[in-house]
Amino acid sequence: MSAAHELQKLLRAARLRRGLDASLVAAPWLAVAATLAGRWSGAVAAVAIALAGAAVIALACWRHAARLDTQWLARRLNARRADMDDSADLLFAESSQLGALQNLQRSRLQGRIETGATPDLRPGWSLRRWLLSAAVAVLALLAILLWPRPDDAPLSERLADAVGLAPAPTQTRLTQTQLALAPPAYTRLPAREDSQLEAKTVQGAQLRWRLRFQPQPRSAELLFHDGRRLPLQRQGEDWSANLALDKSTLYRIVLDPQALPLQSRRLYRLDVVPDRAPQLRVVEPDRGLTLLAAGQRVWPLLFDASDDYGLAANATLRITLAQGSGENITFREQQLSLRGSGSATAKRYAHRLDLAALGFAAGDDLIVQLSVDDNRSPQPQSARSPSLILRWPADLGQEATGIEGLVKTTLPAYFRSQRRIIIDAEALYAQRRKLEAGLYAKRSDGIGVDQRILRLRYGQFLGEEAEGEPKPPTNDAEDVANEAGEHDEHAAGAEAHDDHEHAPSQAPSRFGDAGSVLEEYGHTHDHAEAATLLDPETRKLLKAALDEMWQSELHLRQGHPDQALPYAYRALRYIKQVQQASRIYLARVGPELPPIDESRRMSGEREGLARRGDALNAATASDPALESLWRALEAPPARAGSAIDTAALERWLREHEARVPDPLAFVAAIDALRERPDCVPCRARLRGLLWPLLTRPPAALPRREDGGDEGRRYLDALRKESAP
Repeated sequence: MSAAHELQKLLRAARLRRGLDASLVAAPWLAVAATLAGRWSGAVAAVAIALAGAAVIALACWRHAARLDTQWLARRLNARRADMDDSADLLFAESSQLGALQNLQRSRLQGRIETGATPDLRPGWSLRRWLLSAAVAVLALLAILLWPRPDDAPLSERLADAVGLAPAPTQTRLTQTQLALAPPAYTRLPAREDSQLEAKTVQGAQLRWRLRFQPQPRSAELLFHDGRRLPLQRQGEDWSANLALDKSTLYRIVLDPQALPLQSRRLYRLDVVPDRAPQLRVVEPDRGLTLLAAGQRVWPLLFDASDDYGLAANATLRITLAQGSGENITFREQQLSLRGSGSATAKRYAHRLDLAALGFAAGDDLIVQLSVDDNRSPQPQSARSPSLILRWPADLGQEATGIEGLVKTTLPAYFRSQRRIIIDAEALYAQRRKLEAGLYAKRSDGIGVDQRILRLRYGQFLGEEAEGEPKPPTNDAEDVANEAGEHDEHAAGAEAHDDHEHAPSQAPSRFGDAGSVLEEYGHTHDHAEAATLLDPETRKLLKAALDEMWQSELHLRQGHPDQALPYAYRALRYIKQVQQASRIYLARVGPELPPIDESRRMSGEREGLARRGDALNAATASDPALESLWRALEAPPARAGSAIDTAALERWLREHEARVPDPLAFVAAIDALRERPDCVPCRARLRGLLWPLLTRPPAALPRREDGGDEGRRYLDALRKESAP
């Protein structure tokens, strides 16, 4: 056997010994972890923990053994064999890197390795560490086995059972529990079993209990918090029951009255995760109403859908075509089946509608809506997208309605400012040599119209009436209106007059009746007190501005913008002064206080003064039952006793279940307090659940200091003095 092969054999043996030694030290703790998992989570958890722990220990031991390298072996050879001449490291060096004497020595060492007997170089067993680890692990195993679970018998009974001296049982205890959960098939969730009697599962799951009692009762059942009862059927030593879980609930195990009382009367909780409806999102188009673009032939549609457990294979696209106008509108509907792409829980539906094939024409509306179902059985849940509309606008220019001006684009009202009127007048005057006389006068008249509109707007602040000429109360009103000189000014005045929104007269006016004429054609703006209440100086400035605007309008309408500019500038200056005015006169609006009797000031006389009662009233709680119960739970159990009315809280909970985020937690807390009225943690837990439901008290004013002893003596003296 060559020297290199012998050295590798020695190194592998050393590593194996070191790995086995480390695994023996860690093996007892693997048993502790598996026992702990089996004690509290069942055999499945114990096996899983054992396998995972074994893998971790194997990896750690391998890494620990890999630390033994060739340098360790060289040191070990030098220490155990004298014929190595402290040169064992030459055995692992490259011959090309050694000198002649070093290669000669290396050859001698290799010959000695091949011919001589090599002692055992493996590290020794860590017996002391292994014994210490095993002893501590045994103590931990005993603690785990003797620590009682919620359903275990007392320690004395278990020890007595172990030595065969068990006394007569005084309680019925659960010796074995198993809860199997089978979610609905459409969820594709695996079935599972658990030794715990509490679970959280999907809606519609099938639950199966398997219980074992010691001693065996005559009958047993599951009592739910809403009063339902589920009998347990005995099959040999086991008791079983089945239930389809539709909503979250609490339950406890109840035995027949003749049986020994059950060791634990705790409530177990079953939580249901509801199956949500599909979520549908419109990706394209990005708006609900889309106008047909020029040359558009198809309408692309794109939807995204998702569900927590899965979507149906196909979705339904409902298409509605609305044609016609007025009362002659017809609807035509059809449905298309779309197949989505993607995973089972997230799909994308895409389709391109051929507008020509659908008969889409001018003036029509095309409405689409996608409907998606999930795979819930037996009744799927559906989701619908918002309606999407594609509109082909009608050609308004070709509509014939028989009424002139019905189809007409109307521009919004536009009022120019005084500064803009000045700019336009100056620009027009600068172009006087380039424009014809008629066009020049026409543009000047247009600016004058803007000046008139602006004057009327500012005149409303002084109570002036619009300049529209009302029709006289005679039978020849139509003739007078037809003979009016400037029809455009009359129309503008009438429009301004209508802006005031006067109520029309209920009865027709009579000719010659002065009262009727004033009632119909009078205006409240003609009264100074009905106008905007400005101080006299501001009214004077505004009146001067209106006078200047009148002169500016006069020259502009006559075609002389150069003569109108001085008046326009003065009007602008007055308007700026009006805008800067800040005083507003409010007549007969302020309070009228009684005069103060100066002769009684600083005299200390209190005769004739009545004591004012406190205007503050005690606030009433919106839920007095909750507040009283919360205060009662604050008292110690010895003093509270049976004064806590949990029945009132249960009634309130049934009436206001929507206000409570977790009703089952309330039911469990109330039941725990009813079972143990002296339980302080139960009271604290119920108070913590009640606190968020109490009405938040309003902010209170801080109490004013009384001034100490001197202040109190002073107040007492005042009270005695004012007492009758």
